[in-house]
Amino acid sequence: MSESLPPLSGRSFGMRLACVLCVCAVLVGLDLWQRVPPPARPRAVWPVPTDSMPTTTLIPRAGGQIPMPANTPAAHASTLLPLPADNAVSLLAFWFAGSRESGPDVQIAASAFDRSRQQWSAARFVVNRHEAGVQLGFGLRRLGNPVAWRDADGRIHLFVVATGLGGWAAGRILHLRQVDGGPDFEQLAFAPVRVLPLSWAWNTSHLVRAMPLPLADGGMVLPAYFELGKKYPVALRFDAHGEFRGMVRMSQRGYLLQPTLLMRNETDWLALLRDNSAEKKLRAVQTLDGGQHWQDLPDPGLHNPDAAIAALTLEPGLMLLAHNPRPDSRAVLDLSVSSDGLQWRRLLTLAQGERPSEYSYPSLAWADGSLWVSYTDQRRTIAWQRLDPADKR
Repeated sequence: MSESLPPLSGRSFGMRLACVLCVCAVLVGLDLWQRVPPPARPRAVWPVPTDSMPTTTLIPRAGGQIPMPANTPAAHASTLLPLPADNAVSLLAFWFAGSRESGPDVQIAASAFDRSRQQWSAARFVVNRHEAGVQLGFGLRRLGNPVAWRDADGRIHLFVVATGLGGWAAGRILHLRQVDGGPDFEQLAFAPVRVLPLSWAWNTSHLVRAMPLPLADGGMVLPAYFELGKKYPVALRFDAHGEFRGMVRMSQRGYLLQPTLLMRNETDWLALLRDNSAEKKLRAVQTLDGGQHWQDLPDPGLHNPDAAIAALTLEPGLMLLAHNPRPDSRAVLDLSVSSDGLQWRRLLTLAQGERPSEYSYPSLAWADGSLWVSYTDQRRTIAWQRLDPADKR
């Protein structure tokens, strides 16, 4: 015969309720403690020198495939990082590669475009999940979506999606920093700094994809997003030395991810977003105070097949967007231009094919007076193009 439990007294109930409330207070306190108040209002800077004089007429001058590491049949999610004019390298490309997406052998690969030889170097792996896990003290299951940034001290930082248990939606943002500031690509190496402290729940379900927005103080704003159940964008603030300084949610809608930042002036910015709803349209949010507060905007209306985009402001009133224009496939990749970030006009088609062809996850950069584009080609390799202003000599 089973024995019934004694009734819970009012005093016992009160003690248990107090314990629950105490635990909740501790968790909330930890969350607030990790979110360091941001510094003064940030101001963005234009990425193109004023003497470069970019135009809206861009002509493809070169292109092809970035070399792949040996025995890696799959590649995805590239990002481009321009380097200073006195460097032997124009820009670096990073992406993840291996036998397949989410495969146990996937690593972060890199290649450098040599200014004197005008060609890409042989690719090499720069981040290995096993080595990073040992340095962190816990295992990593997957790596993906590298994003690169160069701080005020000349060191390169990588922000990588890293998962433990669960799929991409349970990912965390792993922050890695260049081991030294040397210019030699063959010696380029990274060490983990930490997993970014974005929530008390083991920092899960925050991911990155798009390039940071550089700031006048030498820091940057890194667009990121939450993806477990609801999907919404967040803006992460870093100082000039790569220290995390705070996070702001960018939209109250629950189906937006992979934000891409565009500046309209120093404190007026847009974020264009991938739409995970059935409507499959490009979405937009805006800040007027340098990212401290954001509001949803009427949408630009461009079709988007639930796919990543890349956007870049070259100078006031000149914005570029690389995107998939069809709502049903990633078989076409276009480059469009806008003066306000909301009304877009197609400049040219970067790549196209028939379904199930895929040209996706683009990245844009301005280097050596040219626009550079990289993108995933059929999930097998990373393609690139260099486009010059029509009047460039």
